Amino acid sequence: MSTQSERLLSCENLTKVYGNHGRKALDSITFSVPATGIFVLIGRNGSGKTTLVRILATELAATSGAAFIDGLDVQRNPNVLREKIAIVPQEARTVPWMTPLQTVSAYLMWRGFGYNEARRKGMTVLEELGIGSYANALNRTLSGGNRRKVLVATVMASEADIIFLDEPTTGLDPISRREFWDLLRKVGKERFTFLTTHYLEEAEALADEIGILDHGKIIRIGTLEELRKSVPYNYALNVPFAERLQQPAVQNGEVVRDTESYRVLTTEDEAFRISRELSRGGFKFSINPVTLDDIFFYVLNRMGGGSSNGGSNGTEEERGRPRRVTGDY
Repeated sequence: MSTQSERLLSCENLTKVYGNHGRKALDSITFSVPATGIFVLIGRNGSGKTTLVRILATELAATSGAAFIDGLDVQRNPNVLREKIAIVPQEARTVPWMTPLQTVSAYLMWRGFGYNEARRKGMTVLEELGIGSYANALNRTLSGGNRRKVLVATVMASEADIIFLDEPTTGLDPISRREFWDLLRKVGKERFTFLTTHYLEEAEALADEIGILDHGKIIRIGTLEELRKSVPYNYALNVPFAERLQQPAVQNGEVVRDTESYRVLTTEDEAFRISRELSRGGFKFSINPVTLDDIFFYVLNRMGGGSSNGGSNGTEEERGRPRRVTGDY
């Protein structure tokens, strides 16, 4: 068994094609990340996140290419890997007529634990997650956030080295989602957690490393600070669409047009100049330091996957190859 610091999760030209029409959910992706802490994969709906998780968790066969976890080939050693990993799929739901304790202990017995040990470990984890008092309540009586905690309790109690969580906070209200983040931080300290989400603030709050997936390709990987350095501007000026509003004229920066607003990535001085013009026109706007949300739109636009705007779509080399962010763009 390799040590925690030596563990890697890697993919080599991993491809998944669905159907007779050849739709590529994953398109020859190649990357490698340390299997420590929390790795968050972000992307729009349909970008390929769930397909990648299912392949890595040995639930789905790739069309071509290879993936390795801790030195083991995912395709060739699925049974060995299943002893090391646990997953909460995006579509996972608790069984309404079971209790949290029954849910966790049944999962552990399925993984090979004895009845008494499964109940003991199940109760311990439920108490650690703050829902021990609901151990014998029916799942259908729990809040959405607590039902999600029950699902995470199953994989925590399993003692798996690697946990996959596919969009675990989808459908939760903002308060429950932030409570859930505290839980995920705890999990990430104890074992490698591979998490997918389309909530960019979630990645910003949780990730040790972040990957951006779009149209089946991983186009950026890095820490949040490394991703920030890939954007050559420090400020984002957000201007909601309004009647009579034209795209802001930018002397130093780039404009990214999303579904509801113009997003101007620029310098502090230029943001101040544009804001004065918008104020004179009576338009609403906000100015903030660049966030992961801004980075995401900027990167997709540069790779040719964003909404139309006046900025560059990048070179063919940029559009064609995934790469690790190192601060140089």
